[in-house]
Order: sequence, then C-alpha cells, then structure tokens
Amino acid sequence: MVRGVSRRLLVGAAFAFVAGGLVATTPASAAPAPKPTVITITGNGIAEPITVKAADAPDLFSAVHSEVTFLSGGGQITAPKKDRLGPKYTVVVHYDGKPRYGYDLYPLATGGAKAFRPAVQPDKRKSTAAWFLGRLGMSETLRAAGVPLPERPDVMSGGIGGGERAIPDDTLDAGRDLDLLLTDLREVLLLNAAVVVTITAGLAGIALLIRRRTR
Repeated sequence: MVRGVSRRLLVGAAFAFVAGGLVATTPASAAPAPKPTVITITGNGIAEPITVKAADAPDLFSAVHSEVTFLSGGGQITAPKKDRLGPKYTVVVHYDGKPRYGYDLYPLATGGAKAFRPAVQPDKRKSTAAWFLGRLGMSETLRAAGVPLPERPDVMSGGIGGGERAIPDDTLDAGRDLDLLLTDLREVLLLNAAVVVTITAGLAGIALLIRRRTR
C-alpha cells in the first residue's frame, strides 16, 4: 500500500515538473514584437532633421517606412558610380525614441531610385553593406514628408496631369531586419533546447528512483 502511494506521488511530481518547464517557455515565445515609432530624415537641402511620428501622421509614417522595410538580405545590385547617384537622404528608424536602423536613399539616381544599407547601424549593430533598387515612388514619398525634391508627375498613379501620388495605403511592418530576426530565433531555440534537456534529465532521475523503490 505504501509502495503504491509513493509511486503515485512520484509520477504526479514528474507531471508537475514537465508542466512547469513547458509553462516557463511560453512568455519568451509570446512576447510582442516592438514597433517603430519615429523616422528622421536628413540630407541635401534639409537644414533641420525632418521628423515623422507614427502617432501623429500614421499614413505618412507608413509611406516613408515602406521605402526601407524591404532592404534586407545581401542586396540586389552592385555599387553604382557616385556621379550617377544624385542627392543623398538618410532615413533613420527609431524604436521607443532610440535609433535602430539607418538607410541612405537616392531618389534621383540615374536609371531609377537606389538605396544603400550601411554595415554599421545606428544602434551599433553590425549588418552587411548592400545596395538595392529603390521603389518607384521614393521621390514623391520623401517630398510628401518635406524633403525639397522636384515634383515627379511620372510616378503618379493616375499618369501625367492627374491622379494620386504613389504613396501606398498599406505597407509591410517588418520591424526588425533579417539579422535581428535570426538572432532572436536562435535565442528561442537555445532556450527551448535547454528546457528539454533539463526535463529529460529530471524524468530519467525520477524513473530511476521509482525503479529502485519498486524492487
């Protein structure tokens, strides 16, 4: 009788141990991803940095943010010649008031807009330097934000002489680049692996103890 009660207590403790380990991993995987809050623009002809806040101008913020959210990976093109780039405008994306991502945009580059992602980002995180083809409406988006650029009727959705500017109604909300995403994923996998090893070791010890008591 005593032996049966002891066995049930040990089995119950094992289930409680496993459940506790699984619950411990839930907060890490369910943590909400941070969102960008402010974008600043500096460059040619801009005396004071232009500030676009998500809370004050959500549509304009999304439009400017969409010009840089896709700039991930190893790049799309080789470095263009400097004399074909035109004026440079640096866009910095802030999270909770702190600069995190920075990109150099060239809306008037020969052959179409270009974008550059520096290797060293504003938050000191290292990425890889890469060049990209910019979006068709880059110059109009920046102009809407206050950048002193000439009007480009050729990038209006309604054609020359009419229509709306090519500023998207909805945009990607990536929030973090590929390097940051992979880092976060690796940390979660390592945490889960450590929990599994701990649970396995605990169950093995409990099983050995039950076996000894039942002999």
